[in-house]
Amino acid sequence: MRPLSRLLVLLLPALLLAACGTSTHRSPSGGGTEASTPSSRTPTSKPTVTLKRGGGFYKDDGPGDEIPDGLDDIPNAEPKWEPLHRPATRPYVVLGKEYVPNTAVKPHKERGVASWYGKKFHGQKTSNGDIYDMFGMTAAHPTLALPSYVRVTSLNTGNAVIVRVNDRGPFHAGRVIDLSYTAAYKLGLITGGSGLVEVEAILPGEPTGITYAQVAPPASGDDEIARLALRDEAPVAANGDDNRPGIYLQLGAFANPDNAENLRNHLTRELDWLTETMVIRPGSGIHRLQLGPYASRGDAEQVAEKIRATLGQRPTIVTR
Repeated sequence: MRPLSRLLVLLLPALLLAACGTSTHRSPSGGGTEASTPSSRTPTSKPTVTLKRGGGFYKDDGPGDEIPDGLDDIPNAEPKWEPLHRPATRPYVVLGKEYVPNTAVKPHKERGVASWYGKKFHGQKTSNGDIYDMFGMTAAHPTLALPSYVRVTSLNTGNAVIVRVNDRGPFHAGRVIDLSYTAAYKLGLITGGSGLVEVEAILPGEPTGITYAQVAPPASGDDEIARLALRDEAPVAANGDDNRPGIYLQLGAFANPDNAENLRNHLTRELDWLTETMVIRPGSGIHRLQLGPYASRGDAEQVAEKIRATLGQRPTIVTR
């Protein structure tokens, strides 16, 4: 064999190995396209966080599997003149506590714990009839006028957002506002689930000097809601049961049946360990959300205490 041929035979395996080990992608500086791994294709605008157990969102709730890109680019809610939702101005009772909503948008400032709610409520009706969008800039508050606008500032990060309040809640002791997923993300509250915030109402005005919408104070009959809610009286009809007598836990009472239904949806998820059925009982213009019946007052007391341990507020025991 000639020397040149012998040299090629010796070098051929090495050349083949070198060719197999050479990457086919080019660096960006070389003018080509660089091969990417799945992790490098993850959009930088999509939040990547590890949720802390025991956070401020509702039990079994969370962000869901599909989070859209560009949450940082979603603008704040824009305060504007809107008529208020009259049914949302009436007093109501949840877990034995009376709430008296505002009948007009007025100055308001408070500090406390903010939480957020996500996939379990996404697409459901809010208290003023909107469809909840966890990727919008909205919030829930127990008493602020619906709809209205507030500035929420994180006391930990200093970040601030403007949200449209269109829902009722939270009904968990110690919390002052429930935020949409996007609003909580912008405030840096997603990982821990909750955080200290300052909530301040925004009173938008117009060049003509017309201020924000307001409605007339509720009729005198509405002032009796808290008293009627706690009265032991037989309802005209019941939603979902046979009107059996017995001992019940009263979870809430509303003039608006939609609000009673909304609370039932919330508590069904939050108290998923319950074995009894929640029923809405209308009577005297009040829609009472009740749980039971229980065989004895002692059984009802045990469940009431467990609800208090979960939510920080205790339902009322009523006998039919």
